[in-house]
Amino acid sequence: MSIVYDQEQKTITLHTKNTTYQMQVDRYGFLLHLYYGKTAEGCMDFLLTYYDRGFSGNPYDAGTDKTYSMDSLPQEFPSLGTGDYRTPACIIKNTDRTYCSDFRYVSHNIKDGKYVLEGLPAVYASDEEAQTLEVMLEDRVTGVRAVLLYGVLPEYDVITRSVRIINASSGHISVKKLAPACLDMVGGDYDFITFYGRHAMERNCQRLPIGHGVSKIGSLRGSSSHQYNPAVIMAEHEATEDAGGCYAMAFVYSGGFQSEAGKDQYYQTRLLMGFSEEQFAYPLNAGEEFQSPEVIMSYSSEGLAKLSQNLHRCMRTHLCRGKYKEVVRPILLNSWEASYFDFTGESLLKLASEAAELGMEMFVLDDGWFGKRDSELRGLGDWKVNEEKLGCTLGELIGKINAMGLKFGIWIEPEMVNEDSDLYREHPDWAFVIPGRRPNRSRHQLVLDFSRKEIVDYIYEQICAVLDQGNVEYIKWDMNRSIADVYSATADSQGRVLHDYVLGLYDFLERLVKRYPNILIEGCSGGGGRFDAGMLYYTPQIWCSDNTDPIDRLEIQYGTSFIYPASCVGSHVSASPNHQTARSTTLKTRAVAAMAGTFGYELNLNELSAEEKEEIRQQIREYKKYAALIQRGLYYRLTNPQTDNQGAWEFVSEDQREALVQVVGIKKHANMTVDYIKVKGLKENTVYRDTESGRLYNSTALREVGIPKPVLNGEYKAYQWHFVQED
Repeated sequence: MSIVYDQEQKTITLHTKNTTYQMQVDRYGFLLHLYYGKTAEGCMDFLLTYYDRGFSGNPYDAGTDKTYSMDSLPQEFPSLGTGDYRTPACIIKNTDRTYCSDFRYVSHNIKDGKYVLEGLPAVYASDEEAQTLEVMLEDRVTGVRAVLLYGVLPEYDVITRSVRIINASSGHISVKKLAPACLDMVGGDYDFITFYGRHAMERNCQRLPIGHGVSKIGSLRGSSSHQYNPAVIMAEHEATEDAGGCYAMAFVYSGGFQSEAGKDQYYQTRLLMGFSEEQFAYPLNAGEEFQSPEVIMSYSSEGLAKLSQNLHRCMRTHLCRGKYKEVVRPILLNSWEASYFDFTGESLLKLASEAAELGMEMFVLDDGWFGKRDSELRGLGDWKVNEEKLGCTLGELIGKINAMGLKFGIWIEPEMVNEDSDLYREHPDWAFVIPGRRPNRSRHQLVLDFSRKEIVDYIYEQICAVLDQGNVEYIKWDMNRSIADVYSATADSQGRVLHDYVLGLYDFLERLVKRYPNILIEGCSGGGGRFDAGMLYYTPQIWCSDNTDPIDRLEIQYGTSFIYPASCVGSHVSASPNHQTARSTTLKTRAVAAMAGTFGYELNLNELSAEEKEEIRQQIREYKKYAALIQRGLYYRLTNPQTDNQGAWEFVSEDQREALVQVVGIKKHANMTVDYIKVKGLKENTVYRDTESGRLYNSTALREVGIPKPVLNGEYKAYQWHFVQED
């Protein structure tokens, strides 16, 4: 059993393969957090301390006992109104307009299998793979209840958390803040690792000590955003890739969020993950419920690499779904950087013909195929094929491309509308616009109100009518702006609109996945602006960034790798000089960087030389040889490209018999010193052979000293070694 209840000690303990999580119902009915860390047995309530602390108040139940205070005790679900002045996980505005929730333990239930969240993405598992804990808490004055949900996946060292708020009172309440995951630690020596960025430079890694006060990241943009990713790590100060304790939280949600980390007056640490409270106020009438998304949590006592591997395994096998979750993805050519809006059916077929001749497996038609869409200014919302531009029907175009031996994919942006569109002229009230105000435009477009079912239904039907015209096997789902001017004419509270918008998005995607189970959907939001665990439930890969420069991608993919598996990272070889940075790099360098993801191409093949085309043929053969290892292997970060001379990473098979080491040089100087790349994850003191050179290497020497990176003239040189155990 992974979940154990001790009646005598009133403890509930969650065990995974290598970790233990424990809580306790105390003598007053408060649910206290005792422990989360390396596997441990017995009751850990000795970790709690009680003494009179100045200005830390005491629950009335404690009588004259001044040593008992919620202001200092670690809790599972801290709420505003109990005398705990730290940042809470829950704030509820009650029927009497007070802000107070005193949640006490009522009951708990343990069952086999993993709980399911209706209308929301969530980790899934069979009855044999997981257990669920439900803990019922209640405010005895208002009757409002909080049901805490814990999903335990022992083999993955993963625990998920969600919460359901039930308005069992007789009146109206409003949920003003909700963080389904809280970690209260009795110590304070941790760093807060977050992933910040901007469009075309997402998920840069930042590591700062958690100090007194609250460090907060989040998104008010209606999506998880380019600026901050909804996943964080709390690590011991001395934790490295290979040693030390560290905790992760990943929000399985694609809307606004916030994560808070702070050290309190007694040097205790609290970490929270949940909704962004500035734009969230969810109303509940008597008898109604609100179900939060879940947070994936994991702990590693063996450093950051093991923590990442826990998350990668779980997301790849128990969050991603469908035909493509474990299948090696087709190598594709995307038309965007080859032609942007300027194409005809004839030019597309010429490009596709080159792709087929070079050994690619799919052709993706990007933006510009519908309505009067010849620029960013018009057409979004009018999902009708521009047959005049294509010179044929979409079905005919797909048939011709399929005849070349290529699969066909198409780009869509269903959540958006241009003012210059038939849809907007007919339904201007369908876009987010505050009455009496001029809207904020972004990329010359507005956002459709997906909190309204009739709008979701209409766009869904339009998109399906397009997909039904031919053998479409791939969709690139884009979202090219942040949400502003939030107003919905049908909402009873504007504080619910953004969450209902995300529910509308999920409803659309769920219907699409069920209707077209053989279509691979790639998520995108101006690249990585909605790169989150929630989207992975519907789209098993996400376009990592609109920045295809391989040197910038080293940093972007480095930050991404802390949380997300390589199998979900959309990554392409593009033109040189690069269209975003104007940097020149070799085809080999661009390919090695792109092989850290799903791999594809995005450039005009007609402009390549014969030598370059032959090199691409070789790259495709090479990627196919390594693809299964890249998709399912254990991932190791070997350097930090933000600070080191090179970006280096490694994929190792689960049986440790095979490894692929990839390196791209960043800094180059005259009379260059030799850099040694330390190889990880191989069997101890075992001989491995490099399949290209045939040279033999001892694994212990590779780990302790490393493999010397060749010193070659020229910038941004790329190298790779494929090691196989010598029998």
